[in-house]
Amino acid sequence: MSEIYPPFEPPRRILMGPGPSNVSSRVYRALARPTIGHLDPAFLEMMNQVSDQLRLLFGTANRLTFAVSGTGSAGMETAFVNALEAGDTAIVGVNGVFGQRMCSVAERCGARVVTVEAPWGEPLDVGELIDTWRAHEDARLLAVVHAETSTGVRQPLEELGAALRESETLFVVDAVTSLGGIPVRVDDWGIDICYSGTQKCLSVPPGLAPITFSERALERSRSRGGSVQSWYLDVGMIASYWGAERSYHHTAPINMLYALHEGLRIVLEEGLETRHERHRSLGERLQSGLTERGLELLVAEPYRLPQLTSVRLPDGVDEGAMRRELLDRYGIEVGGGLGPLAGEIWRVGLMGETCRWENVLSFHAALDELLEDNGT
Repeated sequence: MSEIYPPFEPPRRILMGPGPSNVSSRVYRALARPTIGHLDPAFLEMMNQVSDQLRLLFGTANRLTFAVSGTGSAGMETAFVNALEAGDTAIVGVNGVFGQRMCSVAERCGARVVTVEAPWGEPLDVGELIDTWRAHEDARLLAVVHAETSTGVRQPLEELGAALRESETLFVVDAVTSLGGIPVRVDDWGIDICYSGTQKCLSVPPGLAPITFSERALERSRSRGGSVQSWYLDVGMIASYWGAERSYHHTAPINMLYALHEGLRIVLEEGLETRHERHRSLGERLQSGLTERGLELLVAEPYRLPQLTSVRLPDGVDEGAMRRELLDRYGIEVGGGLGPLAGEIWRVGLMGETCRWENVLSFHAALDELLEDNGT
């Protein structure tokens, strides 16, 4: 290299894709605070506060509620590597990319995976999930995605949790896109392990994965026949750092935890009910504007997420080219489709800080101009 590169100055964007979302200036300021040691008493007290805040968001009294040092996929791996041993049976609901990813992670743990599938854009059939579990009552876990990021489907959870509550099967839920955007009630719904990510409805930069373990899930991990497959993600060891022992495990991402602490303060200052209502009402406004323009939404109303909308573009429109034009001309980022929906849909996010009326207006106005320019 013959010269030093100039500082990177990211362009201003309205992040209306499937994540990350826009970040509050308060969170950026928290991220820039002076770094202290990961065993400093002041930092350890802040970690206690993060756990308390996360318990409120998850709707749980679980003792082990913390933030994994890694993105949402690290949260997924933490759930599976601690719950599964080689030879276990895992039942996984698949109606999108992240159900598929759970299958892959479970297989890497040596589990025998039994899938219950639904078309992309539709919820899983709860009755079929329960019937499958009854046919495999020795299953170590049953896992579903609460808010499928690849499609915008909300999966009902209450009946599943009630069915599994008195069984030996752990109920595992991916809440990466739901936490902070729609209600998540871990204790009421009988969820044993629930994980999320910071970069979606919490509007904190990516890099941490909030997670909570029930006591029976913890006991399952402790009583396993062999070691957890991952040293880094072994919750028995991590619990000693986040718990009263404060035993060193790894160097926590200190400044990211500052950012999460501040982001959670913002969520709780607004109030969960108020925040959920903001996502609901603005999501409905975004979606009604799309249907008024003659566009088709992928997901039926009862199961449609307010914070992430999948919409089909008109026939003959190159969605990738129009998406790039939306970014270049208006600074608005949206996501394209994945898997069988690649090239067919946009995924439009209204998460956390991005969930603002002015962003809905800007998106609708930009879309009108782009559709007119394309003759549609």
